[in-house]
Amino acid sequence: MKATWSTKNLALTGIMGGLAAVLMFFRFPLPFMPPFMDFDFAGLVEIIGGFALGPIAAVFIVVVKVLVKLVLMGTNSAFTGEIQNIILSLAYVLPAVWIYDRKKTKKTAVEGMAVGTAVCAVVAIFTNLYMIIPFYVKLFGMTMEDIIAMCQAVNPAINGPLTFALFGVMPFNIIKNGAVSIVTYFAYKKISVHIKHFVSR
Repeated sequence: MKATWSTKNLALTGIMGGLAAVLMFFRFPLPFMPPFMDFDFAGLVEIIGGFALGPIAAVFIVVVKVLVKLVLMGTNSAFTGEIQNIILSLAYVLPAVWIYDRKKTKKTAVEGMAVGTAVCAVVAIFTNLYMIIPFYVKLFGMTMEDIIAMCQAVNPAINGPLTFALFGVMPFNIIKNGAVSIVTYFAYKKISVHIKHFVSR
């Protein structure tokens, strides 16, 4: 029985990872946000999978998503963007799932997603300032001033690294994960019934 459950769980995790990858194709920029940051709903599959199947499944969904994305789209950042995607996805999903797993109620789900959103927003500042931006600056022969100028063109409040973090990176991730959290709040109950039915058959 345990082996059957594990096989179904693994299969469902792979399917959800693939679905998250597909959702990455439907991405778009947000007004006033840095132009190289795209919004997508891949996190919706990751958080629902994590709530229903646990933190280990959530990790595998995130990793499968990135691997499928690499197969279908390749990389234009020498894997730096994909590494950041994994880090930020886990920074949002894992705190939410761990909090929710302690006591599975709507209240802990909301608390978990709020904490995950906050953690991801802070982590994103460091990954952007110390990993992504330096990489793109070196790869394309740009300067930090060039990056700031790109962001300032869509948001005049961004005029340096600090305002880039406060008015670009942080609000983008709060908006993105906040939207995912709201949809999850209303959709999870109905979707989780089908997930649990599949793995328990």
